[in-house]
Amino acid sequence: MRMHRTLVLGASLTLLVGSVAVGEASSPDIRTAQASTAPASSTPGALPSGPVGDGIIRIGSAGFYEAVLVAEMYAQAIEGAGLSVERKLGIGPREVTWAAMGSGSDINLMPEYIGSLLETINGNAGEASGDADATREALAARLAAVDMSVFVQTPAVDTNAFVVTAQTAQERGLTTISDLAPIAGELKWALPPECATNPLCGGALLKYGIDVTTLDVTEIGACGGPMATAIVTGAVHVGELCSTQPDIAQNGLVVLVDDLATQPADALAPVVRNDLLRALEAQGVDLAAILDPVSASITTEELTALNVRVGVDQEDVDVVAREYLVSKGLLPAAP
Repeated sequence: MRMHRTLVLGASLTLLVGSVAVGEASSPDIRTAQASTAPASSTPGALPSGPVGDGIIRIGSAGFYEAVLVAEMYAQAIEGAGLSVERKLGIGPREVTWAAMGSGSDINLMPEYIGSLLETINGNAGEASGDADATREALAARLAAVDMSVFVQTPAVDTNAFVVTAQTAQERGLTTISDLAPIAGELKWALPPECATNPLCGGALLKYGIDVTTLDVTEIGACGGPMATAIVTGAVHVGELCSTQPDIAQNGLVVLVDDLATQPADALAPVVRNDLLRALEAQGVDLAAILDPVSASITTEELTALNVRVGVDQEDVDVVAREYLVSKGLLPAAP
């Protein structure tokens, strides 16, 4: 769940000639910046509707490169429709972005992970599921209460993944998370510091009969380079990555099947304040008609490949976003 993902900037790892090289994306466009707003409320889902929309599209994102990349795609598609966009990308974790969305003066549109946001808003009520459509519908209902909307989600899903090396999978006979249960105490684990209290980490493992409080655990932020390094170098046997993370494909890691379906469908979708929508509709602008085709085009395989370009190859986010949109016919090719 992106409760984990928002704790760290995305970092990617590749193995070259038997050595490990960890490289964080270095473009200034995706460095974490501090938001200029304080939380509007200590209760998620109880944020005020904020000021009346002025029709200025202020797009933000969480502080890791996948979120920044998708936000940049949305921004360029909006600009391609002849509208202006203010970018405030990479502003930090959900605690920051959600407060900024609540105030409305800093950002009023951003890509979100629908399952994780739903569980943040509802206080981990368990409404998110592996059904992306049902999860988005539940999120839409929750957002309506704070005068926000969610558009069409991506086919791409980026979810929590418990990962081992191919060697560990073969030696231990591991293909599913259930396979871990009988040998969990024999293995070294790398888990996020909040795993024991997070329902999609410790709670999910407990459904498999694995109690994280009894394990040999090294605490490392999920989905970043240090976590991937720990797995690849053999410092730990099992770690938690995000399923579209380049490190998985780059290093031939094995994602263990979540055979009890404990993780929600964390597809991406634009979340937008309704006061912005009302202001744009008064101008004859249908924002969903601009952004829905972008979201609908992004598959898990394509998102993973794009993450490699940004996180591993260190290509500029704006260039990768534009080339993708052009390739899908969503922007015209440069003359």
